[in-house]
Amino acid sequence: MNGLARQNGRCKKFIILLNGEPFRGDIPTDGAYVICCDGAFRWAEGKVRIDENLGDFDSLDEAPFPAPVFTFPSEKNETDGELAVDRALDMGATSIVFYGAGGGREDHFLGNLHLLCKAKTAGVASAVMKTNGAEISLCDAGGHVFLCGAGKTVSVLPFGGDAHIMGTEGLKYPMQDLWLRYGSTRGISNVTTDREAFSIHVETGNVLVIINEEVV
Repeated sequence: MNGLARQNGRCKKFIILLNGEPFRGDIPTDGAYVICCDGAFRWAEGKVRIDENLGDFDSLDEAPFPAPVFTFPSEKNETDGELAVDRALDMGATSIVFYGAGGGREDHFLGNLHLLCKAKTAGVASAVMKTNGAEISLCDAGGHVFLCGAGKTVSVLPFGGDAHIMGTEGLKYPMQDLWLRYGSTRGISNVTTDREAFSIHVETGNVLVIINEEVV
């Protein structure tokens, strides 16, 4: 657990590795505590430092290293990913980045999006999911700034109910005093115009901000 971000003896920055599509990019772990969920060990071993393995391990043929602190039954109410979020929250997480959340089963991907919501609802300041195709953030009320080059495709979608956007900057199609209705596709396929950053001010509700990796 070298270089962990700690405050008052508690870990603050977490990385959670999930058993979806193997993440192809680099995973910076400086200052973070890395939790690997069950079958994610297959793609993460040797690629990224693992501080803790967690899950029911029904997806592995042999025990991972380091040895799990907790092992859960395969028949349970929570996914391994949710158990990892609970573990991070118990350890004082203020930031969680998920890798390996995309690909694989669609129901698991949709469930993984709800892990972002669980983290934010519990008070985690930054909850981000990085897949091979996009970076997905859940934003609640307040101002949010994203460092992102120009020409990126960005979608803003309400999550869990209607959301009211007070304003945006750095997007081709501005959102000013705009209600995004839950069940509507409005907000898909905007484009960044600023080479440094774009910002969104959410007044009420939650929105998923999805930054796609391809350049328009």
